[in-house]
Amino acid sequence: MKPGKRVTGMTSIKWMGLLLSIFVFFIPFIFQFEELSVAGHRVLAIFLMAIVLWVTEAIPLHATASLIIFLNILLVSDKAMMALPEDFKAPTYSSFFYALANPVLMLFLGGFFLADGAAKYKLDKNLAKTLLKPFGTKPSNIILGLMLIVAVFSMFMSNTATTAAFMAVVLPVIARLSPSDRGRIALVLCIPIAANVGGMGTPVGTPPNAIALGALNKADIHISFLEWMMMIVPFMLILLVFCWQMLVRLFPTKAETITIEIDSAYDRSPKAIIFYVTAAVTILLWFTEPLHGIQSAIVGFLPVVVMLSTKLITDKEFHSMQWSVLWLVAGGIALGDGVGKTGLDKWLIGLVDWEHMAPGMIAGALCVAALLFSTIISNSATANLLVPIGISLTASPDIAISPITSAIFIAIGSSLAMSLPISTPPNAIAYSTGQIQTKQMALTGVFIGLVGMLLFIYAAPLIWNIFGIMPD
Repeated sequence: MKPGKRVTGMTSIKWMGLLLSIFVFFIPFIFQFEELSVAGHRVLAIFLMAIVLWVTEAIPLHATASLIIFLNILLVSDKAMMALPEDFKAPTYSSFFYALANPVLMLFLGGFFLADGAAKYKLDKNLAKTLLKPFGTKPSNIILGLMLIVAVFSMFMSNTATTAAFMAVVLPVIARLSPSDRGRIALVLCIPIAANVGGMGTPVGTPPNAIALGALNKADIHISFLEWMMMIVPFMLILLVFCWQMLVRLFPTKAETITIEIDSAYDRSPKAIIFYVTAAVTILLWFTEPLHGIQSAIVGFLPVVVMLSTKLITDKEFHSMQWSVLWLVAGGIALGDGVGKTGLDKWLIGLVDWEHMAPGMIAGALCVAALLFSTIISNSATANLLVPIGISLTASPDIAISPITSAIFIAIGSSLAMSLPISTPPNAIAYSTGQIQTKQMALTGVFIGLVGMLLFIYAAPLIWNIFGIMPD
């Protein structure tokens, strides 16, 4: 989710957003659209309201998600307060509540527990200390090492937590450089960029990935943890190398050597050892899902059970977890459910002549839309809005693109938006250090977005085809 400036009470923009959301909510009830069902009009009202609330953040993002679930139940479920046509098969109200217990949320919850445990037992800093040694002291190599390590951590931990941890590592190094040394900018920017790019690599790396998987599960399409990695990690590594070269060339340092000192030692307490074993087993089971057949969501629940049962996570730590992110993902799943079951998706898709577009053009359009939306609103909100429509688009026999391709392109497009401080939490953390300017972040973010999008549209399908993992 995108961090906003903390204020007491409602700002004028938020008040306007709230009023506008109410106004757009009633538009489908006042104006009737051709070929859109009664239930479709109602979900369109919810859809328009969600767009405005997510863009303006008039209320918290997770509050909008809960409102979506509630309004779906009140307006289009079998317990709707307003009568629906007899020929409409209304979804059960429990199907919308089910979004709050979707298996994808359990997968993401497991990622939260692993991230909190890694920070608590300093596994992140200890591994960073060990893994950085082979990169020596040459500045460009140090930046590459940092980016690779941050990206790997972000594949399994919160991007925000990873950025905060590693920013604390590089800030002392930056303080030793000359104020005029442009290498300071590269050192600060390499952390959020690597966190954003690395988050693409696994289903638990970032909320858009979870939203895409949740929508695919709804369509009875299952992607294993390893299959996701096989499709995305090669592209992720290529993009990461490009980002590294871009940073060291745009912001070269005057220093001949850089030394990063991390004061940390491995915790060998019984609880720490239990956590190490739990994390290792969980990740191993995720990687080997095709061998044992245990779905990644079930595996993701393992650290939850172990860490709660052994009190590796205290009650206070449990309550402080990012539960709002889970609510946001659940709201997106419920919104997609409503959009799909009322025919709103088909109506929205019918507004564009997709049939005369080549598959690459369709994929590109979805990726561009996600990138543009996610630049100004939460990448989670973007995925919530676009993934259901993208998957429904593939239902037409005249559209030569698979649901998996559609969902992944939207998820990746959402994660490629990193040109503003508000674009992602890692960006906001980097900007808050005071070491970089918005124009520097915008310059690198636009380059990464454009190059990443072109790479993914043209290179990713080629890589999938070469390795025989082209989505069906």
